[in-house]
Amino acid sequence: MIFAALLSGTAQSETVKPAPNGIEIPKGYKDWKLISVSHREDNNSLRAILGNYAAIRAARSGNTNPWPDGAILAKIVWKDSKHPKWESATVPGELIHSEFMIKDSSKYSATGGWGFARWKGMKQEPYGKDASFVQECFGCHTPVKNTDYVFTKLAPLP
Repeated sequence: MIFAALLSGTAQSETVKPAPNGIEIPKGYKDWKLISVSHREDNNSLRAILGNYAAIRAARSGNTNPWPDGAILAKIVWKDSKHPKWESATVPGELIHSEFMIKDSSKYSATGGWGFARWKGMKQEPYGKDASFVQECFGCHTPVKNTDYVFTKLAPLP
């Protein structure tokens, strides 16, 4: 899978520090399946949204409102770049960050049942000075409260 090849250069979760709220990068996320992709024009970035087994099963069955406990979504974000041999093609450039949403209704009840974490750049430096950074994440996701705080929908496949 093309996204797995793109992700192979990131740091191993064993050497990456946990986020300030204690969340660690999930082991094996580079082998997860693709749920969707997105492009943000406001900050010129490409995103691959991956899911663990529980998330993929929920997405494919339409069981995402609410997402089941145990589902984990990964969003890998790159700066837009132009393909050197095909100028009209936008391809992943510099890795901006990787972020995760972990569904646990009890543990993360204060943030809609989701635990949030982000790591910056290829060095995967934890984002946030302290655990309160999750309020920034949760605030961004509040407009999609009616879809269990998740923007992503399963990309259609034949």
